[in-house]
Amino acid sequence: MKPDPRSWAASAPTGDASTLWAKDLPLDVAIHRFTVGEDPDTDLALLPWDALGSAAHAKMLAATGLLEPSDAAALVRGLKRIANLARQNAFPIPPHLEDGHTAIEADLTRSLGAVGQRIHLGRSRNDQVILAFRLYLRDGLLRLGLRVADLAAAFLAFARTHQTVPLPGYTHLRRAMPSTFGLWAAAFAEGLLEELEALQGVYGRLDRCPLGSAAGFGVPLPIDREFTAKVLGFSKVQRSPIDVQNSRGRHETALLQWAASAGGVVEKFLWDVSFYSTEEFGFLKLPDAFTTGSSIMPQKKNPDVVELARGRCRELRGTAGLVEQIGSGLPSSYHRDLQLLKRPVIAGLRQADELFGVLVRLVPALKVDAEATATASTDELYAAHQAYVFVQQGLPFREAYRKVAQQIQDGTFAPDRTALTATHLGGAGNLGLDDLAAELAAARSWIETKREIHAQAEAALWAN
Repeated sequence: MKPDPRSWAASAPTGDASTLWAKDLPLDVAIHRFTVGEDPDTDLALLPWDALGSAAHAKMLAATGLLEPSDAAALVRGLKRIANLARQNAFPIPPHLEDGHTAIEADLTRSLGAVGQRIHLGRSRNDQVILAFRLYLRDGLLRLGLRVADLAAAFLAFARTHQTVPLPGYTHLRRAMPSTFGLWAAAFAEGLLEELEALQGVYGRLDRCPLGSAAGFGVPLPIDREFTAKVLGFSKVQRSPIDVQNSRGRHETALLQWAASAGGVVEKFLWDVSFYSTEEFGFLKLPDAFTTGSSIMPQKKNPDVVELARGRCRELRGTAGLVEQIGSGLPSSYHRDLQLLKRPVIAGLRQADELFGVLVRLVPALKVDAEATATASTDELYAAHQAYVFVQQGLPFREAYRKVAQQIQDGTFAPDRTALTATHLGGAGNLGLDDLAAELAAARSWIETKREIHAQAEAALWAN
């Protein structure tokens, strides 16, 4: 829920201690609203992760002797309460508190007094927000990975069911060579497998703990950055505090570009479905649940789900481009421009999640009209195949090519459709579906293992 604009005038700070940066100076309400922007709304998605990162920070402070163990335990209990409320959408961020970080500290201070104020020792809002966002992105990437794995599995199942059903293959949107629905669907399973393999590289960029970099120059205290990395389930520390700041926007762009690339795989599928389900093609039928009617034409069943999903693929590319633009063109270290990254990144993850979630339901619901595809698989599709039949009889390929072309021109072309098929790996006669299934299972297992590491780390952190 967006904050009520009327609350700004009544609750805007005048430099009081409600803001972490307060210096007892007056602040114009309009300026305050402009600088806070949408943070009270967008930070709601980050609150559970902010609380989790703060719990790791509190335990690190206790482990290094910078905080009394009893104080750290009280902070962790308070942060666990906040995280639970946030997951239930029951922890609002008042506009005058600016963001989730301030709201969390204000709540801890109200409930724990001076102990709550100690949570900010040894860190800045900069590394605090980067950590919360990093945890959010790490989790979001793996969730999307499972969505993509589910979708790839749906394509694989479709390919197995329809692996020998004929389908004209097209180039330039003109009939070219014989294909099958199995060959067609396996292409999208294979493309998504490639994206799942690429996901591991994106994850590696996020699997580095930024906490302890503070405002970008470290902390003059004996903090233990390796401790916080370990308890949060990171494999390593993002060492350079300046690189921590410089990486803002870079890693977010990489994640969204990955999502957009996976969207590029399914965009071609959606275009094909749009064509193949028209009355002119008739190869596929969309279930009624995936269509809508016309307000004026009673007979219409419009493929709105397909078209909106296709548009969502382009939207993802646009969101990735927006994030890249916001994060680029800046010198080293922190700049307030980076605050604007949060809204489009969060939106992009939601867009991708909705896209892949809907397509997982669409693929198995498609109905194939095998009679229509067989009728469309005319003799001309076998021109190249027949040329290779002549090659096997001893003709050079160019002579065989000309012979087939002449037969087509003369109207005497009558190919032997069963003479040859592509039996090499990946061809219509050897789709390699078992290998594809094994590789998809390995990619899914990798994701699930990482998620289990994160879940165990989180459970251990809250077990105070």
